Amino acid sequence: MQTKSAEEIEVSIDKLLRDLHAVIRDGEELLRAGARDLTERGAAARERLTAALEVAKDTQRRLQSAATEGAKKADRLVRDNPYHSVGIAFGLGILMGLLANRR
Repeated sequence: MQTKSAEEIEVSIDKLLRDLHAVIRDGEELLRAGARDLTERGAAARERLTAALEVAKDTQRRLQSAATEGAKKADRLVRDNPYHSVGIAFGLGILMGLLANRR
């Protein structure tokens, strides 16, 4: 199993948030465009799409909040323990260098 670095995770979260925002925007445009179709089937589809958009918006808000909170916690941890953080980063760097040279 390959682990991702913090930077890769942050990039993935940013991409997910951008994609989710695009889905929400496109869904809202679709709702506005389909407002004229008021048949029973069209109304049911519109209700399902509206519900799905609300879930997507809520998911986007929760992901954004969690990502921001995680970044703040990491920042506080590094600022509160700068020497420990540098030591851990140094040790991990040495370990990764040793593992890379073994191959």
